[in-house]
Amino acid sequence: MRFDKKQWRTMQPYPPLGTLYAASVLRNAGITVSLFDSMLAESENELEKYIRKFSPKIVAIYDDSFNYLTKMCLERMRLAAFRMISIAKARGCIVVVSSSDSADHVEEYLSQGADYVIKGEGETTLLELSTQVLKSTADSAGEIPGLCFLESGNVVESISRKPIRDLGSLPLPAWDLVDLEDYRRHWLAANGYFSLNVVTTRGCPFGCNWCAKPIYGRGYTSRSPENVVQEIAVLKEKYNPDHIWFCDDIFGLKPGWLNEFQKEIEHSGLDIRYKCLSRADLLIKENTFSMLAASGCETVWIGAESGAQKILDAMDKGTTVEQIRLATRRLKENGIKVGYFLQFGYPGESYGDILKTFELVMHEMPDEIGMSVSYPLPNTKFYRMVEETLGDKRNWQESNDMKLLFPGEFKPYFYRVLHKVLHRVHRIRRIARGREKLTPRTFLAFLYNCITLVPYRIVLQLEKTPNRNRVALKHDILEP
Repeated sequence: MRFDKKQWRTMQPYPPLGTLYAASVLRNAGITVSLFDSMLAESENELEKYIRKFSPKIVAIYDDSFNYLTKMCLERMRLAAFRMISIAKARGCIVVVSSSDSADHVEEYLSQGADYVIKGEGETTLLELSTQVLKSTADSAGEIPGLCFLESGNVVESISRKPIRDLGSLPLPAWDLVDLEDYRRHWLAANGYFSLNVVTTRGCPFGCNWCAKPIYGRGYTSRSPENVVQEIAVLKEKYNPDHIWFCDDIFGLKPGWLNEFQKEIEHSGLDIRYKCLSRADLLIKENTFSMLAASGCETVWIGAESGAQKILDAMDKGTTVEQIRLATRRLKENGIKVGYFLQFGYPGESYGDILKTFELVMHEMPDEIGMSVSYPLPNTKFYRMVEETLGDKRNWQESNDMKLLFPGEFKPYFYRVLHKVLHRVHRIRRIARGREKLTPRTFLAFLYNCITLVPYRIVLQLEKTPNRNRVALKHDILEP
């Protein structure tokens, strides 16, 4: 996390949930497991002292596939993985890598010294491989589904691994391997509360053409509400988090699931508050608002992406601007905060389309916004659309890079300035409209955003593509 300035500044660290599931599966099979949790570490070099302490035969560099940041395949994280491979190989360990990035760049990871790369869901593959290695029978690794390795200098890839269908059969994540008190200290200091992550599903069946699905494809599997509530009860008893992040791609997608979950929460007597991710069309279709509120939902993040319908259609998003508006209003009516994920720079997006997104934000006034620019990830329809125009740089260095990696409608710096303008105008209007309680801190934020908005407005004008005519809408982004 220290290698990503934005994330370190935001300071909302979550333990590596996917890694903890893998550790629990191994331990459940009688394999001794220890954990180097890199989230709050000073650097990847700390791995060396763990290897010296525990002398493992196998080092598994295992990404948390439930954290959206890992799917971005950032360059700095790739270099950290390469360094950890080098450290482990220098100590004579067998190295296994399981991540979205390694699945997309198998040969590159193997050439850096990794012995095996896991493709697809990792727990069972890692368990079967570890069992073979520890029994010195790894020469038959090619028979294990979901595995890649080098043989006579060539990459060998076994048959695909089918995902686990019964998620309730998995043991709970190995939370005891993590220093949760360290997480608690960082959360309380930065945010005033302590949050932990829980996942209720795996995969997403929808087809947004920019979304990479290297592990589950378009498959979708769900845990039972009873199983999820049992885990929450354990977390509350042992670690007492103040808040839960349900890090599913889409929370409560299975018909009837949310209704059962609400009943289980009420029956258990648990008092929780949580945030989750959903789609505007699903929220409306299932009329989930009251169930979310009754079960403790505090915030729902919607993948709004754009206020221009033509852009949503081009993305194969499957939602409408009106659905976004209606879902936002109904959530607010039920006392639930709303977050928007927004994406700019998709091919064909004009200045007028950008203004429509600004108008959506300023009119519906979500409680939080997160902005990115279109980011081509391998094996997506969007990537294939722009592949021939990509340069040597195909990944961001950090999550706040905001660099358009293909020739866009506007100059690259335009989108970075757009990010600053959008956030400042949104915050100014929220404070001015009384959406945030007026305190000395919010008053200072109001002044700061007003003052710093001025030069960014000027730069945004200068960075616009010269041959594009300005589109005038009622709510202009240059007028706070």
